[in-house]
Amino acid sequence: MKTLRFVHSRLPLLPRSCHRPAAACMLLPASHRGQPPVLPSSRSLALSASSLKNWKDLGSSSPTEEEEDEDGDLLEETEVEELFQQHVPAGIGQGQHRVFIVHPDVKWGSRKQYLTTAELMMAEAEGLVNTLDNWTVVDKIILSTKTPEKKKIFGKGNFQLLTEKIRQTPGVTAVFVNVDRLYSVSEREFEEAWGVKVFDRYSVVLHIFRCNARTKEAKLQISLAEIPLLRSRLKNDMADLDQQGGGARYIGGSGETVYEVQQRLLKERETRIRSALERLRKKRHLLRSQRKHREFPTVSVLGYTNCGKTTLIKALTGDSGLQPRNQLFATLDVTVHAGQLPSHMTVLYVDTIGFLSQLPHQLIDSFSATLEDIVHSDLLVHVRDVSHPETVNQKANVLNVLKNLQIPHRLLASMIEVHNKIDLLDSYESSESGAVLISALQQRGLDELKKAVEQEVVKSTGKQILDLRVNLSSPQLSWLYKEATVQDVQVNAEEGSAVVKVIISAAAHGRYKKLFESR
Repeated sequence: MKTLRFVHSRLPLLPRSCHRPAAACMLLPASHRGQPPVLPSSRSLALSASSLKNWKDLGSSSPTEEEEDEDGDLLEETEVEELFQQHVPAGIGQGQHRVFIVHPDVKWGSRKQYLTTAELMMAEAEGLVNTLDNWTVVDKIILSTKTPEKKKIFGKGNFQLLTEKIRQTPGVTAVFVNVDRLYSVSEREFEEAWGVKVFDRYSVVLHIFRCNARTKEAKLQISLAEIPLLRSRLKNDMADLDQQGGGARYIGGSGETVYEVQQRLLKERETRIRSALERLRKKRHLLRSQRKHREFPTVSVLGYTNCGKTTLIKALTGDSGLQPRNQLFATLDVTVHAGQLPSHMTVLYVDTIGFLSQLPHQLIDSFSATLEDIVHSDLLVHVRDVSHPETVNQKANVLNVLKNLQIPHRLLASMIEVHNKIDLLDSYESSESGAVLISALQQRGLDELKKAVEQEVVKSTGKQILDLRVNLSSPQLSWLYKEATVQDVQVNAEEGSAVVKVIISAAAHGRYKKLFESR
């Protein structure tokens, strides 16, 4: 009984009451202690173009709450909330944290960072902590290491120095080791040595995601990404249990050990989440198909987190519903917003989740459904914060993620690079040819950007610029206004005709000829 009491107190998945056989035990929701505040998300739809009067028929890549309610058969809100709220990784979301940051400065080898410095990476780690409400940085240290792959990361002398410094710092409740992922054995040994919770970049970024999650898809993706953390915690807790001689105990005569029960429950939870995400993936695919049918070009706006993507889209579309925040990972859900180009062509701007360096593939994979919209775009716009001291390193990280996503070559070749926040620099000039210089906040350089977007969209979508002669007594002109982008109309009143300059897709032009020129 002593062993079982220890199991119940330490392991988050095992139900408190297991008098029935283990196979009949269900996952029970954890209490909602320390829930992060739910932040308001921006509206997914921007009705800034007159040609999108029937936009609701299209839907959005990230449906609003109203749209989700109308589609109740897709996924119940209670089911998503149960998955989202049960078994949150222990320790990270409970109240406030006073954080000590440790950055391992790798001196050489495959893990050495050549495009940045230890100081800049420490600054980004501080930014991550400061993004969270009630989290504060109480101290920080950069320590050199030659062997970052070992379980203690640092050599014996540096580790002893670090341990003494953490213990002597008053009020520390957590240590943030600024590496992508810690081995479960490393996490356990650090916590035993320092006496406080230990987090890595994976767990901190995931908690930021959790605080910003609003829609069903975001919550499900976060719940999926938390599975590795729960498995890591399970290994640590089982190691503690083994030390007390109880690790091999069986539960309720079921023939399963404690560890096997925990693993099975985690697997069942992961299966439920993946099944729910697959249903949402099919919904997203349907919405993309509807947009393609309407022949609205799609422009994905991407970049490093907090580079100004949402501010830029708001400036391009005039969407007052967008509320950009000067915060890392303010945008989690892919949202779609309509805007017009100089030719009056309507395009859909897709606001995407921001990228970050040193994130494990597991975290990126959890958001793969969201990132699919990038792959299916007609054009990519890469926004860079050129005022940031790490702008070159940030660009390299974004391009590396795109490479891993297997973006088609045609999209990478036509991608427009936008240098944002030039208002923060004195007389900024780019050394990179083809870059568009803007200040999204001050709406400088937007006309040039729109022209560049229009040029690439026409090229990538195969649209044609044509002069068509129409009979004003026929419905030709009204049809062209509905199905194409009308740029200019030269009327010949005497003949009752007009020459109409249009941007039109090959498919729409074929329908036009069949309707009007074959008569």
